[in-house]
Amino acid sequence: MQQHVTDARGLRHSPWGHVVQAAAALGAGMGVGRFVYTPILPLMHAQAGLSAATGANLATANYVGYLLGALAGTFLPRLTRSPAVLRGCLVVLAVSLAAMPLTHSPGVWLVLRLGAGVASALIFVIAAGSLLSHLRDHPAHLPGWAFGGVGAGIALSGLLVLALRTIADWQAAWWASAGLTALLAMPAWFLRPEPAPPSASATPGAERRAAGPRTHRWFTALLASYTLEGIGYIIAGTFLVAAIEQSSPGWIGSGAWVLVGLAAIPSAALWAGLGRRWSRPGLLLAALAVQAVGIALPALIGGVAAALLSAVLFGATFIGVSTLALATGAHLRFPRAVALLTAGYSVGQILGPLVATPLLRHGYHQALILAAAVVLAAAVAAALLRIGFPHHMPTPGHPVARSEPAPGGQPAAVDTARAQAD
Repeated sequence: MQQHVTDARGLRHSPWGHVVQAAAALGAGMGVGRFVYTPILPLMHAQAGLSAATGANLATANYVGYLLGALAGTFLPRLTRSPAVLRGCLVVLAVSLAAMPLTHSPGVWLVLRLGAGVASALIFVIAAGSLLSHLRDHPAHLPGWAFGGVGAGIALSGLLVLALRTIADWQAAWWASAGLTALLAMPAWFLRPEPAPPSASATPGAERRAAGPRTHRWFTALLASYTLEGIGYIIAGTFLVAAIEQSSPGWIGSGAWVLVGLAAIPSAALWAGLGRRWSRPGLLLAALAVQAVGIALPALIGGVAAALLSAVLFGATFIGVSTLALATGAHLRFPRAVALLTAGYSVGQILGPLVATPLLRHGYHQALILAAAVVLAAAVAAALLRIGFPHHMPTPGHPVARSEPAPGGQPAAVDTARAQAD
């Protein structure tokens, strides 16, 4: 039987309508606003005189903006419950993309990408909070499909750049991406943010109950793994297209980026489903290992087949890793787990382009090798996480169970939703 969402006025809505609105917001904020830079980067190198070092600096500026936006959403939670903030960020994002081709000044580009990063982060936090609050009683695949909006945005913007690269220039690519953002903003405009939580006085002792048993050593391993993933994945996410185009025909790089987006669309729902049957630490280890192989392929083998397989493996894992890591943090009931993990991931994304920049003098392949090695280090940390992991968390005050999980554990999106609600 079809379940519905009921709003504050008692009106019933199909949950799929909410999924579409949130997916559009995530597609605009992340898929286009954040990641369209990846397929446009080679065009800016060839046509706008952008150096590899300046390209890395522009990526870093965007990730710094993302961290600032995430911190603003963490410490000023009213921002994440405001429709006006969501709409304002959608406008700022579209304007920042449209303004990129109006100048050749690296300084102005830095400011524009910084602003786009802030807007992207707030859009993501608002959309995720809306999903996880309004759909918490629905099957986990529903928010999973909404997070697939990131992949849809990547695929659509990649197709745009692929179509334009033979008939137009880098400036037209930015303007087209701004138009796509505006188009996606139309359904996202009416997304309902999460409601305000009940006051602390209405739920005495809630914070004490939420703390649960001590899980510091597992959370430390998880935080290390997720921060390292932030470093490795963002190097690939920024330079994958440029690296592929070094040794393959020009259209292969942009085509591979479209495949990244297409593979990402079902990935969150898929990993959430796998979480019902296997332990999340084990799935996290597997996803990171697969991602490391995917990142290294274009640098170690080269050729069209390796490039396309790399795109599929990368797209199928990077959203899944985030889903699994945040759900694991929620399961551990560590205080402010989602906020801390997001901060670590954001710091990793800032460090990624910076540590890769010295390797770019001879192209992008060495940067991909570095990224794969860092993701493998994240997998090692995830392997440590599995040692004695408390798969069955008791109520606070009871001993921590360390037995292996039985099939039928809750999907990732459910625990993430509860962490956001707490």
